[in-house]
Amino acid sequence: SHLLSSGFWHSPECEFVRECIGRSQEPVVGTVRLSVFKGQVYILGRESPRSLYNEELVSMNVQGDYEPADATGFININSLRLKEYHRLQSKVTVKQDE
Repeated sequence: SHLLSSGFWHSPECEFVRECIGRSQEPVVGTVRLSVFKGQVYILGRESPRSLYNEELVSMNVQGDYEPADATGFININSLRLKEYHRLQSKVTVKQDE
């Protein structure tokens, strides 16, 4: 949206983003039921033979292999890259301000 609002529809960056979105949606199939009322769109339901959602995998009761404490390691590992990203961003900001 930033590229569009800045007038860059025909820029290489915007072309890249459109291509990425298009490629990501190639395997997507299914049906979405909508309701439109007074300028609002409401999703009533959706279904797909290729849905990635699997109730047995997301339920701690059914699968039994996942404990809530397991999330701690996942959060810690993912936070490392975010902390490093923000550390580097602060260095760049300081240099630009000088």
